[in-house]
Amino acid sequence: QEFVTVLVRDPRIQKEDSWHSYIDYEIFIHTNSICFTRKTSCVRRRYREFVWLRQRLQSNAVLIQLPELPSKTPFFNMNNPNHVDHRRQGLQEFLEKILQDALLLSDSRLHLFLQTQLSPEDMEACVSGQTKYSVAEAILSFASLNRRFPIEDEEEKKGKNDADSDSESSSSGLGPSDDSISCGCKASPASEES
Repeated sequence: QEFVTVLVRDPRIQKEDSWHSYIDYEIFIHTNSICFTRKTSCVRRRYREFVWLRQRLQSNAVLIQLPELPSKTPFFNMNNPNHVDHRRQGLQEFLEKILQDALLLSDSRLHLFLQTQLSPEDMEACVSGQTKYSVAEAILSFASLNRRFPIEDEEEKKGKNDADSDSESSSSGLGPSDDSISCGCKASPASEES
């Protein structure tokens, strides 16, 4: 049976300049759905990019009532953990509902949003054919650029040295596949669900 697991987690304050900051969130996807180019991916997005995504999805699927995003309150305090977690939960619920709709799943913008770090402008250019790369190429290219933790590369080299000796290959087929880790995100989805 097909599944799509989405987690919005690990909010971080990012400095835009000396006066402006924003919070971005890690979006972790794990799926076996044929709709997705990558079965596991991880990107960081900020609230305004969720707003952009919702507007684009709504303009392409006029007859569907899209779920609401958590409201943008003037009293939002990025230093208040309750405010940040409430928004994180709202963003996760939004994505969970979106990913249950087959029509919305067919929108390339959604896949670029979830599986690349392209800006909204670059996503629009890609979807409208104004880039040298296709949607699938953008997703695969992002994944290959951000595939592994540095420590894994060291372990892989060590594993190759071990395999060159008398022992058999260190790969059992049970460890993480190349898809399971991208962009230095945590591979275990269970660790942040509090």
